[in-house]
Amino acid sequence: MATYNKGSLKSDSYLVKKGDTLYSIAWVSNNDFIDLARKNKLKKPYTIYPGQKLNLNLTSTVTNSQKAKTVPNNPPKVVSTKTKATKKQTDTPVVVVRNNQKPPKNKPLDPVKESAYSVTTGQQDINKSIHRQTTQLPTKVSKWFWPVRGKLIGKFSASEQGNKGIKIAGNRGDIIKSAADGRVVYAGSALRGYGNLVIIKHSDDYLSAYAHADKILVKEKQFVSVGQTLAKMGNTGTDRVMLHFEIRYHGKSVDPLKYLPKQ
Repeated sequence: MATYNKGSLKSDSYLVKKGDTLYSIAWVSNNDFIDLARKNKLKKPYTIYPGQKLNLNLTSTVTNSQKAKTVPNNPPKVVSTKTKATKKQTDTPVVVVRNNQKPPKNKPLDPVKESAYSVTTGQQDINKSIHRQTTQLPTKVSKWFWPVRGKLIGKFSASEQGNKGIKIAGNRGDIIKSAADGRVVYAGSALRGYGNLVIIKHSDDYLSAYAHADKILVKEKQFVSVGQTLAKMGNTGTDRVMLHFEIRYHGKSVDPLKYLPKQ
């Protein structure tokens, strides 16, 4: 399996290798996955295969990232999903259930396939969440939560060579949790400089990444709820135990501290 440095894909094309996903290629080339999919005429769920040639030159089309420039520099932290009708509800709503009526079952967008990261019974117990398991992506991210609690040892920088996220110190084995509901779109170690990395797709606008994990406890295409365990903290790809956490909006890195609640 090939490995790539952060932001190392700067050519106009790329030959897909085993272990790649559209999201990992978009991440390491600093592009929006929707832009790449549109440019290469890929449809959901954006399946790619080894040997496939992808066009990374997005300058000839109007991209999702370019459209995003029409919005404020700092997208809103929280988008409320409540409607005005919520205010009219009584304190104790009444729910009527007819006899023999069963609620419809939600189906995942993509079937879950086997991953290189097997999950043991003990790990499955760790992954149990008090939150209701989501089976589809929300259209908006209603709220962000801290993936771990610890000392902030690195802040975001918008400069070209600056830190594209935040760094949080911790102890080996500390639990790393999902910062919002979403779906795992990458779980691996092919992106050099990130170590063991998990990337979560939260919506067509937002992705988040959790780097340097000691052990990954989720699989690609798995749906996760906010607060659900993703991995254990470690120091793969770095010289100390920590979590490198990023949020990307339309493929561009944004300051996570503008989205996360104040500690």
